[in-house]
Amino acid sequence: MYNFDKVVDRRNTGSLKWDVKDNELPMWVADMDFETAPEILECIRNRVSHGIFGYHIITEDWYGAYVNWWKKMHRFEMQKEWLIFATGVIPILSSAVRKLTTVGENVVIQTPVYNNFFNCIQNNGRNVLESPLIYEEGVYRIDFDDLEKKLADEQTTLMFLCNPHNPIGKIWNRETLQKVGELAAKHHVIVISDEIHCDLTAPGKEYVPFASVSEICRENSITCIAPTKTFNIAGIQSAAVVVPNEVLRHKMWRALNTDEVAEPNTFAIPAAVAAFEKGGAWLTELKSYLQTNKEMAEQFLKENLPELRIVSMEATYLLWIDCSRITNDSGELAEYIREKTGLYLTRGDAYGESGKTFLRWNVACPKALLIDGLARMKDGVNQYKNRL
Repeated sequence: MYNFDKVVDRRNTGSLKWDVKDNELPMWVADMDFETAPEILECIRNRVSHGIFGYHIITEDWYGAYVNWWKKMHRFEMQKEWLIFATGVIPILSSAVRKLTTVGENVVIQTPVYNNFFNCIQNNGRNVLESPLIYEEGVYRIDFDDLEKKLADEQTTLMFLCNPHNPIGKIWNRETLQKVGELAAKHHVIVISDEIHCDLTAPGKEYVPFASVSEICRENSITCIAPTKTFNIAGIQSAAVVVPNEVLRHKMWRALNTDEVAEPNTFAIPAAVAAFEKGGAWLTELKSYLQTNKEMAEQFLKENLPELRIVSMEATYLLWIDCSRITNDSGELAEYIREKTGLYLTRGDAYGESGKTFLRWNVACPKALLIDGLARMKDGVNQYKNRL
């Protein structure tokens, strides 16, 4: 029904992803090369045709769209009162850091993890306290002994959780999340759960909302959600924060309004409503297409570059590739591949030192682009291995 094979030329459109040289193929930032759902495009076109773009309110159907989607898709019954609009997940995280912590305190993150977690903490004068995930036989798990040690630090007041986890594509199960929640509450550490990738799970896989796990998790958490990653509308700048606890909710409401990131642009509300109310069929086909792309890439690497290993993934459209058999510095490898072939991937140490031997590869693109990228990857890696 939907054409995900369509190649759209994004050069010279002001695209962050495609602001590259003519010969380069960008497969780095988490931005899909698919047109968004036609139902969302129709909504935006209708709004444009009105011709007046004044200040916008948070409408009742916006609340309903979020509540109904999470109930239907994730079996989590949110209350309307828990929701606060925000322009994006990163603004939410930065505002939370400024409001819920003081300068010099620690924010715990589980590395390797989304690079902007570091920025939101360090740019606000707080300390990043890493609790590295354990990586064994191609699988990641939480080091709970280390996590509790970091949470127990008297200067630790906040934890960023990534659920599902970017870049490793891990869906944390209910038992794991419950243990995280119990440890955080035990040591009086608030959990902020970034769940922006929650709808991009592999077919047959489901994520568990952190706040749905237990009363402890619900009352000691702030959850960041949005339609932007799922429906490829990041430029629309539309997100939400879910805060069941009344005291925390008031603090977040004050934080977002103080930082002036709680007012929507003209398209932020209707686009989100259209996505959640009408985008379900498009998303189902998207996830199937993404799964085929991931399987194609994995098979290609097994046959052509067996030294590379894709970490087992359950969510996102990002491949997390273990390159340790050919290099101890994936940054050098990424630069070499880009220089020699034009393929632009993300170096793993952008997500913390534990990612130093990994590459992150975005495969959310038409198959023609993926085939091109795979060929460039093979060429670049082989040249890298044979360079001496």
